[in-house]
Amino acid sequence: MKKIIGLGNALVDVLAVMESDKLLSDFGLPKGSMQLVDRTVSDKIVEAIKNQDCAMVTGGSANNTIYGLAKLGVEAGFVGKIGDDRFGRFFEADSLKNGVKTSLIRSENPSGICASLVSPDGERTMATFLGAASEMSAADVKSEMFDGYDYCHVEGYLAFDHEFITAVLKKAKDKGLKVSFDLASYNLVADNLEFMRDLVRNYVDVVFANEEEAKAFTGKEAEAALDEMATMCETVVVKVGAKGSFVKRGAEKVFVKPIGPDHCLDSTGAGDLYASGFLYGQLRGDSIELSGKYGSLLSGQIVQVVGARLGEDVWSQIRTDLNNL
Repeated sequence: MKKIIGLGNALVDVLAVMESDKLLSDFGLPKGSMQLVDRTVSDKIVEAIKNQDCAMVTGGSANNTIYGLAKLGVEAGFVGKIGDDRFGRFFEADSLKNGVKTSLIRSENPSGICASLVSPDGERTMATFLGAASEMSAADVKSEMFDGYDYCHVEGYLAFDHEFITAVLKKAKDKGLKVSFDLASYNLVADNLEFMRDLVRNYVDVVFANEEEAKAFTGKEAEAALDEMATMCETVVVKVGAKGSFVKRGAEKVFVKPIGPDHCLDSTGAGDLYASGFLYGQLRGDSIELSGKYGSLLSGQIVQVVGARLGEDVWSQIRTDLNNL
C-alpha cells in the first residue's frame, strides 16, 4: 500500500462538553468556528472549563487524519512543531503509541493547545493557541522528509502563513507526491480566499471541504460548489454533514450516504476522520465511491464519542467493517 505523510499544527486538544453556549458568548467565539487566541485568552478558557466534563488528547486536523490512517494499518508520518513541555511530550508519546512515525521539531516556546468546546447539539467551536506550532517554517520542513511517501496531507490551518504553505507544498510536489488539502474552516477560507483558490489550482490533487467551507470558497451551494472546485483539481470531496457527501473526479460524480446512527455526541474530528477513510481508499487504489464509503464509516463512528480518538475495540470492528463495504 502507498504511504502518506501529514503536515499540520501539532496541538493538544482540551475537550469540554458544555451544558449551554454561554461560554461562547462570554469569549466572543462564533459557534462552529475556529478562532486563534493568545496564551492569556487560552488560559482563561481552560480555567473556565476545568470543572466541566473534560478530556485531553493529541489533536490538530492533519494529525487526526494521520492518526486514523495509522490505525487502519497505513504507514503514516507526521511533521509538526512542539514545545519542550508536558504537552509536547504527551503529543509525541501518544503519536508513537498510535503507530505514527513523527518528525517533530522542538521549540523553546510552549506547545499549542486547542480548547474544543462541544455545544449541547454536538457542534464544536475551537479556540486555538498555536504556540510552538505556529513557528514551523519552510526551513524546518526538509525535502528529505518526503522521501518514501506517496501522498502528503496538509491542513488548511497552515494557510495563515502563505509563504510557508506554498514552499512546503512545492517541496512535496517536487518530490512527486500527491497533495491532499483540507480547507479546515469557513472563516479561514473567507479571510484567505484568493490565496486558497490559487493554492488549490497550483498544488492540490485532492481537496476536502464541508458545505460551509465550499460556499465560502465558491459562493455556491454544496453540489454546485463541488462542480466548480472540480475544475481546479483532480478530486473534490464536499461533506454535507449528516446527509452524506459528494465526491467528484473528472466526469465521475457520486453521492455517498452516511453510515452509522443519526446521533451526534460531538462533531470534533468528523471531517478529519472522513479524510482518513477516503485517503485510505485512495492509497489502496479504490474507487472514489468506495473511498467515500470508508470516510462515511469512520466519521459515523467518531461523532459518537467526545474527541477524535476511538478505542481499540472500535478500531478492530472498523477494520472488519471496511472489508464488508
